[in-house]
Amino acid sequence: MLEKSQISEKNGIRAAIMQPYFLPYIGYFQLINSVDVFILYDNIKYTKKGWINRNRMLYNGKDVIFSLPLKGASDYLDVRDREIAVDFNRDRLLNQISGAYKRAPHFEQTFPLIEQVVRNEERNLFQFLHYSIARTCGHLGITTNLMVSSDLNIDHTLKNQDKVLALCASVKANTYVNAIGGMELYSRDAFSKRGINLKFIRSNPSEYAQCGNEFVPWLSIIDVLMFNPVTRIARLLHEYELL
Repeated sequence: MLEKSQISEKNGIRAAIMQPYFLPYIGYFQLINSVDVFILYDNIKYTKKGWINRNRMLYNGKDVIFSLPLKGASDYLDVRDREIAVDFNRDRLLNQISGAYKRAPHFEQTFPLIEQVVRNEERNLFQFLHYSIARTCGHLGITTNLMVSSDLNIDHTLKNQDKVLALCASVKANTYVNAIGGMELYSRDAFSKRGINLKFIRSNPSEYAQCGNEFVPWLSIIDVLMFNPVTRIARLLHEYELL
Protein backbone atom coordinates (compact mmCIF):
# COMPACT_ATOMS: atom_id res chain seq x y z
CA MET A 1 0.00 0.00 0.00
CA LEU A 2 1.24 3.51 -0.82
CA GLU A 3 2.27 5.83 1.98
CA LYS A 4 0.53 9.22 2.05
CA SER A 5 3.62 11.06 0.80
CA GLN A 6 3.75 8.76 -2.20
CA ILE A 7 0.01 9.15 -2.80
CA SER A 8 0.24 12.94 -2.73
CA GLU A 9 3.20 13.05 -5.07
CA LYS A 10 1.43 10.83 -7.56
CA ASN A 11 -2.10 12.18 -7.39
CA GLY A 12 -1.92 15.75 -6.06
CA ILE A 13 -3.95 17.01 -3.10
CA ARG A 14 -6.32 14.60 -1.43
CA ALA A 15 -9.11 15.89 0.80
CA ALA A 16 -11.76 14.41 3.08
CA ILE A 17 -14.66 16.09 4.86
CA MET A 18 -16.45 14.78 7.95
CA GLN A 19 -18.44 16.01 10.90
CA PRO A 20 -16.54 15.78 14.17
CA TYR A 21 -17.00 12.84 16.53
CA PHE A 22 -15.95 12.23 20.11
CA LEU A 23 -12.91 9.91 20.19
CA PRO A 24 -14.12 8.01 17.10
CA TYR A 25 -13.12 4.56 15.89
CA ILE A 26 -9.88 3.89 14.04
CA GLY A 27 -11.53 4.14 10.61
CA TYR A 28 -12.00 7.88 11.19
CA PHE A 29 -8.28 8.29 11.80
CA GLN A 30 -7.44 6.08 8.82
CA LEU A 31 -9.46 8.51 6.72
CA ILE A 32 -7.62 11.51 8.19
CA ASN A 33 -4.27 9.81 7.63
CA SER A 34 -5.10 8.96 4.01
CA VAL A 35 -5.45 12.58 2.90
CA ASP A 36 -3.49 15.83 2.86
CA VAL A 37 -6.37 18.06 4.00
CA PHE A 38 -9.13 16.99 6.39
CA ILE A 39 -12.04 19.41 6.69
CA LEU A 40 -14.15 19.25 9.82
CA TYR A 41 -17.76 20.37 9.40
CA ASP A 42 -18.71 22.89 12.05
CA ASN A 43 -21.63 24.52 10.21
CA ILE A 44 -23.64 21.34 9.93
CA LYS A 45 -26.73 20.39 11.89
CA TYR A 46 -26.13 18.52 15.14
CA THR A 47 -27.71 15.05 15.01
CA LYS A 48 -29.06 13.87 18.35
CA LYS A 49 -28.87 10.12 17.67
CA GLY A 50 -25.53 10.18 15.89
CA TRP A 51 -22.00 9.81 17.24
CA ILE A 52 -20.97 13.45 17.50
CA ASN A 53 -20.84 13.52 21.30
CA ARG A 54 -20.80 9.82 22.18
CA ASN A 55 -18.99 6.60 21.42
CA ARG A 56 -18.48 3.02 22.57
CA MET A 57 -15.85 1.41 24.76
CA LEU A 58 -15.28 -2.03 26.23
CA TYR A 59 -16.44 -2.70 29.79
CA ASN A 60 -16.31 -6.20 31.23
CA GLY A 61 -16.20 -7.67 27.74
CA LYS A 62 -19.25 -5.74 26.47
CA ASP A 63 -19.53 -2.54 24.48
CA VAL A 64 -21.01 0.37 26.44
CA ILE A 65 -21.78 3.97 25.50
CA PHE A 66 -19.89 6.93 26.93
CA SER A 67 -20.86 10.50 26.10
CA LEU A 68 -20.48 14.24 26.51
CA PRO A 69 -23.61 15.73 28.11
CA LEU A 70 -24.87 18.78 26.26
CA LYS A 71 -26.66 21.90 27.37
CA GLY A 72 -30.32 21.83 26.34
CA ALA A 73 -30.92 23.61 23.04
CA SER A 74 -32.88 23.52 19.80
CA ASP A 75 -32.47 20.40 17.67
CA TYR A 76 -31.94 22.67 14.66
CA LEU A 77 -28.67 24.22 15.82
CA ASP A 78 -25.37 23.53 14.05
CA VAL A 79 -22.61 21.64 15.84
CA ARG A 80 -20.69 24.90 16.38
CA ASP A 81 -23.70 26.36 18.22
CA ARG A 82 -24.06 23.57 20.77
CA GLU A 83 -22.47 23.69 24.22
CA ILE A 84 -21.34 21.08 26.71
CA ALA A 85 -23.46 20.95 29.87
CA VAL A 86 -22.29 23.11 32.77
CA ASP A 87 -22.54 20.12 35.12
CA PHE A 88 -20.38 17.81 32.94
CA ASN A 89 -18.53 15.68 35.51
CA ARG A 90 -15.14 15.10 33.94
CA ASP A 91 -13.91 13.01 36.86
CA ARG A 92 -16.85 10.65 36.50
CA LEU A 93 -16.14 10.03 32.82
CA LEU A 94 -12.42 9.55 33.47
CA ASN A 95 -13.20 7.12 36.29
CA GLN A 96 -15.50 5.22 33.95
CA ILE A 97 -12.76 4.92 31.33
CA SER A 98 -10.11 4.07 33.92
CA GLY A 99 -12.32 1.39 35.43
CA ALA A 100 -12.86 -0.15 32.02
CA TYR A 101 -9.20 -0.19 30.94
CA LYS A 102 -6.94 -0.06 34.01
CA ARG A 103 -5.76 -3.63 33.32
CA ALA A 104 -5.11 -2.99 29.61
CA PRO A 105 -1.44 -3.41 28.61
CA HIS A 106 -1.04 0.18 27.34
CA PHE A 107 -3.12 2.00 29.94
CA GLU A 108 -0.19 4.01 31.31
CA GLN A 109 0.75 5.33 27.86
CA THR A 110 -2.84 6.09 26.83
CA PHE A 111 -4.65 7.48 29.86
CA PRO A 112 -2.70 10.79 29.96
CA LEU A 113 -4.01 11.54 26.44
CA ILE A 114 -7.59 10.77 27.51
CA GLU A 115 -7.17 13.02 30.55
CA GLN A 116 -5.95 15.91 28.38
CA VAL A 117 -8.95 15.50 26.10
CA VAL A 118 -11.61 15.13 28.78
CA ARG A 119 -10.23 17.84 31.08
CA ASN A 120 -10.32 20.43 28.31
CA GLU A 121 -12.51 23.18 29.81
CA GLU A 122 -13.83 24.37 26.43
CA ARG A 123 -17.63 24.62 26.56
CA ASN A 124 -18.28 24.92 22.81
CA LEU A 125 -18.98 21.44 21.46
CA PHE A 126 -17.20 21.88 18.14
CA GLN A 127 -14.10 23.41 19.70
CA PHE A 128 -13.98 20.62 22.27
CA LEU A 129 -14.22 17.95 19.56
CA HIS A 130 -11.72 19.75 17.32
CA TYR A 131 -9.20 19.75 20.16
CA SER A 132 -9.80 16.06 20.92
CA ILE A 133 -9.30 15.05 17.29
CA ALA A 134 -6.17 17.20 16.90
CA ARG A 135 -4.65 15.87 20.14
CA THR A 136 -5.35 12.28 19.14
CA CYS A 137 -3.86 12.84 15.69
CA GLY A 138 -0.73 14.21 17.35
CA HIS A 139 -0.53 11.17 19.62
CA LEU A 140 -0.88 8.88 16.59
CA GLY A 141 1.72 10.76 14.55
CA ILE A 142 -0.82 11.93 11.95
CA THR A 143 0.33 15.16 10.30
CA THR A 144 -2.66 15.86 8.02
CA ASN A 145 -3.73 19.51 7.81
CA LEU A 146 -6.98 19.93 9.78
CA MET A 147 -9.28 22.69 8.53
CA VAL A 148 -12.72 23.98 9.53
CA SER A 149 -15.52 24.17 6.97
CA SER A 150 -16.82 27.63 7.91
CA ASP A 151 -13.32 29.10 7.51
CA LEU A 152 -13.35 28.31 3.80
CA ASN A 153 -14.61 30.82 1.25
CA ILE A 154 -17.53 29.04 -0.40
CA ASP A 155 -21.29 29.48 -0.66
CA HIS A 156 -22.28 27.89 2.64
CA THR A 157 -25.92 27.65 1.62
CA LEU A 158 -24.94 24.78 -0.67
CA LYS A 159 -26.04 21.31 0.43
CA ASN A 160 -24.78 17.76 0.27
CA GLN A 161 -22.69 16.90 -2.82
CA ASP A 162 -22.64 20.48 -4.10
CA LYS A 163 -21.12 21.68 -0.82
CA VAL A 164 -18.52 18.90 -0.85
CA LEU A 165 -17.52 19.84 -4.38
CA ALA A 166 -17.20 23.50 -3.41
CA LEU A 167 -15.09 22.66 -0.35
CA CYS A 168 -12.81 20.44 -2.45
CA ALA A 169 -12.37 23.25 -4.97
CA SER A 170 -11.57 25.72 -2.20
CA VAL A 171 -8.55 23.67 -1.08
CA LYS A 172 -7.60 22.78 -4.68
CA ALA A 173 -8.13 19.07 -4.10
CA ASN A 174 -8.13 16.79 -7.11
CA THR A 175 -9.09 13.70 -5.10
CA TYR A 176 -11.90 13.41 -2.57
CA VAL A 177 -11.90 10.46 -0.17
CA ASN A 178 -15.10 9.57 1.65
CA ALA A 179 -16.04 6.88 4.14
CA ILE A 180 -17.38 3.72 2.50
CA GLY A 181 -20.86 4.37 3.90
CA GLY A 182 -21.28 7.30 1.53
CA MET A 183 -20.97 5.36 -1.72
CA GLU A 184 -24.60 5.99 -2.66
CA LEU A 185 -24.48 9.69 -1.77
CA TYR A 186 -22.07 10.85 -4.44
CA SER A 187 -21.76 10.64 -8.22
CA ARG A 188 -18.35 9.86 -9.72
CA ASP A 189 -19.44 11.64 -12.89
CA ALA A 190 -20.26 14.84 -10.99
CA PHE A 191 -16.83 14.81 -9.35
CA SER A 192 -15.08 13.90 -12.59
CA LYS A 193 -16.67 16.86 -14.37
CA ARG A 194 -15.04 19.11 -11.77
CA GLY A 195 -11.67 17.41 -12.24
CA ILE A 196 -11.91 15.55 -8.93
CA ASN A 197 -11.29 11.83 -8.49
CA LEU A 198 -13.81 10.27 -6.08
CA LYS A 199 -12.53 7.51 -3.79
CA PHE A 200 -14.02 5.56 -0.90
CA ILE A 201 -12.07 4.15 2.01
CA ARG A 202 -12.92 0.73 3.41
CA SER A 203 -11.24 -0.30 6.64
CA ASN A 204 -9.93 -3.83 6.88
CA PRO A 205 -11.09 -5.56 10.08
CA SER A 206 -8.10 -6.14 12.36
CA GLU A 207 -8.56 -8.11 15.54
CA TYR A 208 -6.42 -7.69 18.64
CA ALA A 209 -6.48 -9.15 22.14
CA GLN A 210 -8.97 -7.50 24.51
CA CYS A 211 -8.00 -9.05 27.86
CA GLY A 212 -9.12 -12.49 26.80
CA ASN A 213 -12.66 -11.44 25.84
CA GLU A 214 -14.38 -12.17 22.55
CA PHE A 215 -13.26 -9.42 20.18
CA VAL A 216 -15.62 -6.45 19.84
CA PRO A 217 -14.78 -4.42 16.69
CA TRP A 218 -15.05 -0.75 15.80
CA LEU A 219 -14.96 0.68 19.31
CA SER A 220 -13.58 4.13 20.13
CA ILE A 221 -9.92 4.78 19.35
CA ILE A 222 -9.50 4.53 23.14
CA ASP A 223 -9.82 0.76 22.84
CA VAL A 224 -7.21 0.51 20.08
CA LEU A 225 -4.77 2.64 22.06
CA MET A 226 -5.28 0.68 25.27
CA PHE A 227 -4.62 -2.73 23.71
CA ASN A 228 -2.00 -2.04 21.02
CA PRO A 229 1.57 -0.70 21.01
CA VAL A 230 2.24 2.45 19.00
CA THR A 231 4.20 0.43 16.42
CA ARG A 232 1.17 -1.72 15.64
CA ILE A 233 -1.22 1.23 15.57
CA ALA A 234 1.05 2.84 12.96
CA ARG A 235 0.43 -0.22 10.78
CA LEU A 236 -3.30 -0.29 11.54
CA LEU A 237 -3.63 3.25 10.21
CA HIS A 238 -2.74 1.88 6.76
CA GLU A 239 -4.93 -1.22 6.84
CA TYR A 240 -7.63 -0.08 4.45
CA GLU A 241 -8.59 -0.18 0.79
CA LEU A 242 -9.34 2.76 -1.49
CA LEU A 243 -12.13 1.94 -3.92
